[in-house]
Amino acid sequence: MKGDYQDLVDEISALLGAPATLENRDFRLIAFGAHDSDDDLAMDPVRTRSILTRQSTAAVRSWFEGFGIARATGPVRIPAAPDAGVFRGRICLPVRFRGIVQGYVWLLDQEPGAPGPDPAALAAAMEVAQRIGVLLAEEAKAGADLSREFQAVLTAGRGWQQDMAVAALRAALGPGGDGLHAAVCVAPWSGEAPASVPGAAAVCLVPRRGGGGSGSGDEAGASGDLALAVLLRLRSTDALTPALTAVARLLPRAVEPARAAGAAGAGAAASAGGTGGAARAGGTGKAAGSTAAAKAKAPPTATPARRMTAGVADPVRGLAELPAAWEQAVAAARAAVAQPRLGPVAQWSAIGPYRMLATLAADPVDDPAARALLTPAHRELARTAEVFLDCAGQAGRAAAALGIHRQTLYYRLARVEQLTGLDLDEGEDRLLLHMALKAARLT
Repeated sequence: MKGDYQDLVDEISALLGAPATLENRDFRLIAFGAHDSDDDLAMDPVRTRSILTRQSTAAVRSWFEGFGIARATGPVRIPAAPDAGVFRGRICLPVRFRGIVQGYVWLLDQEPGAPGPDPAALAAAMEVAQRIGVLLAEEAKAGADLSREFQAVLTAGRGWQQDMAVAALRAALGPGGDGLHAAVCVAPWSGEAPASVPGAAAVCLVPRRGGGGSGSGDEAGASGDLALAVLLRLRSTDALTPALTAVARLLPRAVEPARAAGAAGAGAAASAGGTGGAARAGGTGKAAGSTAAAKAKAPPTATPARRMTAGVADPVRGLAELPAAWEQAVAAARAAVAQPRLGPVAQWSAIGPYRMLATLAADPVDDPAARALLTPAHRELARTAEVFLDCAGQAGRAAAALGIHRQTLYYRLARVEQLTGLDLDEGEDRLLLHMALKAARLT
């Protein structure tokens, strides 16, 4: 489905001779045409904010809707408003299906006095927008219709209840239920689930700690501990890029200013995903650093901020393994918080020891041996121990990674042994401490 949207957006871009951006009615980016311009006015503050956050504010969205775009059946020209941070006008093509707005196609308007798009080209572009509306409506209907069945699979207890929930979802999906899918967890999530996610078979809200529980999404909402669950359709196990791109677009994402200008599609005036063309997400990328110092930049005793991350499970064929895949997705999302180098979109296959630790440590770990070391008073000692163990006990590597003298390292390790009662010359003691330090990063 993602490829269908991109093809249609590219068709509009070709018709009008300008890069087009497609967003759903919640102002979330779906697809956009490449934007190559050195025009500084194309990157006004509203567009820049939309690219950096990918989430529109209520005020910005209200400002654009004030021009009647939600009711319009044809192109709407929105003038520049420098006082509001909109330096270039926009052209909005409402995307509708059976009278209901499904999204918007945005383009940057020409400079004042310059001829705008040809009326015949605009009419042809609106016909393409209608085709987009059909796709968005079908996708939204499918996702909405299946949200209850999808949530039931993820929250049912093990045994016959889960088997019945899986059977109900399979029946609802029809022949598509036997295809390849990837489970995705985006957490923490606030507000309602998006009306649609490109390439998704189903979307719902569930308790953040994963499946197998007795709570429902509504119950978890009282504590704000919700996750967005997405069931993505895949074409093959090797073609995860579209799935990762769709997931990345659900997250607020910092974009380098130098890249933002080239990545911005037309029309970003109002929102994150809103009216600006955001850069195409290209997957998770490689870890930024390879040294042990980069891996343990922050001590595990420091509680990670509840930033939004996403976890992607290994692809599964059919739905029998969906509950286990959801647990993988939750674990990957938690690992992305524990180790920022893994995220913000982490794949289960790439999180290393956290595959086991996230399963063992569904709740905070409180091992007596590591309890004193994990207090705020000993953060530097905890970091030293973690880097030393990450370096496989090689003192030279660890000292270099920490930027300290080897004798200082030995002194700190002796203090670690005193606090924990562990012998770092013993393999099992090293294993226990290493697991405790890594598990302490999980939230």
